[in-house]
Amino acid sequence: MKNRFAILLTLLLSATCTQLAAEVSAQRIIQADKEPHNWLAPGRGYAEQRYSPLDDISSVTVKNLGLAWFSETGSERGLEATPLVIDGVMYLTLSWSILLALNAETGTELWRYDPKVDKAHGYYACCDVVNRGAAAWGDNIYFGTIDGRLVAVNASSGELVWETQTTDLNQPYTITGAPRVVKGKVVIGNGGADFGVRGYVSAYDAQTGAMVWRFHTVPGDPALGFENETMAMAAKSWSGQWWKLGGGGTVWDSMAYDPDLNLLYIGTGNGSPWNAELRSPGGGDNLFLASIIALNPDDGSYVWHYQTTPAEQWDYTATQHMVLADIDIDSVPRKVLMQAPKNGFFYVLDRENGQLISAEPYARVNWASHIDPETGRPVRTEKADYLQSPQYILPSQVGAHNWHPMSFEPRLSLVFIPVIEQGYRFKSDEQFIPSRSLNTGLDLVQESPAPDILRASLRAMHHGSLVAWDPLLQKARWRVDLQKSWIGGTLATAGNLVFMGHAEGYLSAYRSDIGEEVWRGATQVGVMAAPISYSVNGEQYIAVAAGWGGSPGQYSGPERSMQAQSNGRVLAFRLGANLELPPMQPVPPVPSVEAPDADSVTLEMGDRLYAMHCGRCHGFGAQSHGSIPDLRYLSSEKHQHFEAIVRGGLYADKGMVAFNDLLSSVETEAIRQYILSRAHADSRLQEQAPWWRRLKNWFWDLIMPIMV
Repeated sequence: MKNRFAILLTLLLSATCTQLAAEVSAQRIIQADKEPHNWLAPGRGYAEQRYSPLDDISSVTVKNLGLAWFSETGSERGLEATPLVIDGVMYLTLSWSILLALNAETGTELWRYDPKVDKAHGYYACCDVVNRGAAAWGDNIYFGTIDGRLVAVNASSGELVWETQTTDLNQPYTITGAPRVVKGKVVIGNGGADFGVRGYVSAYDAQTGAMVWRFHTVPGDPALGFENETMAMAAKSWSGQWWKLGGGGTVWDSMAYDPDLNLLYIGTGNGSPWNAELRSPGGGDNLFLASIIALNPDDGSYVWHYQTTPAEQWDYTATQHMVLADIDIDSVPRKVLMQAPKNGFFYVLDRENGQLISAEPYARVNWASHIDPETGRPVRTEKADYLQSPQYILPSQVGAHNWHPMSFEPRLSLVFIPVIEQGYRFKSDEQFIPSRSLNTGLDLVQESPAPDILRASLRAMHHGSLVAWDPLLQKARWRVDLQKSWIGGTLATAGNLVFMGHAEGYLSAYRSDIGEEVWRGATQVGVMAAPISYSVNGEQYIAVAAGWGGSPGQYSGPERSMQAQSNGRVLAFRLGANLELPPMQPVPPVPSVEAPDADSVTLEMGDRLYAMHCGRCHGFGAQSHGSIPDLRYLSSEKHQHFEAIVRGGLYADKGMVAFNDLLSSVETEAIRQYILSRAHADSRLQEQAPWWRRLKNWFWDLIMPIMV
């Protein structure tokens, strides 16, 4: 009897603690610094600074940091979520929109909720079936799904409370971003601008799931009437029949909230299509593309906006992470909003009215010379216009900074930015026809006839850096150059440390003041997500979700050789811990296959069709990073059933949709022959002497910058 009572008491206490872990309110999030042991919201607080006041792990003690626990998630796709930690319980989202709860001290799985998304809808996820996290309010955890649902789950039990469809399932909308909860309303946007949708952001009652308001980010068909005066005003900056192509401007990631000003800030995405001449042939700024917009969270009404890239046509979204801070500028206290969007300029805005304070380039930029301080508009260079002739433009469509969160260290007044140094040869698509493939209006397959050259150019010219940016002086305080361009988000802590993960499979700690790397811990799989810090029973932890994927993670072939471990995991580190990860398995060589039985015309057709329809998932040049099947490794059985898979949808339940409306049997066979040609060429390359491979790589690394 005594044992039964003890077990019952333990269960009750556990349930009570878990329930308390979800009782999150506005006051708790606003006063997040009073709970440094928790991570209550995606950015820790409403200001999205991603700064932890914990300092037991410091630049002095970090040498003693070791792995405390790791939890295998079972996910083989990209992991991008920032976990929440609420009173000892960790909540995070996985690929395919699965929600997971872990014991934050041990990593033990408490429960998981699978919304069972239609995996065929994953085709419309431009950049992998990822999810960037959840939000907490009251007793519930909220998250979005790849097929456009907003879901509320009880934090104690993992049981469904409610769900609502936020998008039209007949259109290619997706949700990959984390929601935010403001004044009892769950705010969520969506993605899909690359496929031809109209952007909007919506707010739902946290208790019932009923929609409270919706704000569209671009105007719709004037003949149907505008939703409000704001849309009528925005329509004056468009021309032609943009609504037939969607318009774009999706709110697919970052948001922030100022409770004192009662302003909700959202960032908007690219145009649909990217090519502005197709989208709005008569010109115009195309509001509210690539903009930061302040809304009244009570009713979703417009307050002010700042457009970072008028007439956007390079996929230069402004959905990147926003940070709110109070800093002195010219000895005057200012309430600022800071953002490093894709276009390469770091913006400091007055968040009360949207006034530009300053904007300077934080990466290599050649599409604009500067931002005019009077008008706030970029001054374009000749390089910006690719409509008449192809142009090599910096930054690329990936941006100088993508979704990977930056962080702010208030004591040093530094912003830590994961920067991408990468260009792209933009070229207008002269044969553009809207379809359910990418509706960019660009010739995306221009370099596909030379996959070896493409891979060499990536090695030669693309890299990343961790930049400590001074928003007052608008210049880098320090910079750490990195080999790979696709790197993780950042975390700043009071221990004079900034943490960031790497594509090569490790997590690093740098001194915040000087940028010196002072610690490195293995993850064995590439890291994209931002780390967090929390404490349980007085012990500080650094935790991160590691799982390679995302957009370059899918299509960037050169990364595959590093990704022997493809399964995603969550790892937590603390002082004095020394747990070791299991040994990694080597990447198997490309199987030896016979040369394809096809002529050059067929192979060229297969090359172009592969790049158009397959490359963004399975890797350009038929070389994947591993989480999505590398088609060079296809078995003979799958080659036999290739048409049934590609055109018949044999693997639709795994996310491989049918392409029968886009590809004929002849075209499908051409793609198969091209894949065989790549497998044959790469298997032969592996058989070559190491010195020959080194000579070949050296040659391309030398010549590609000159050729471009």
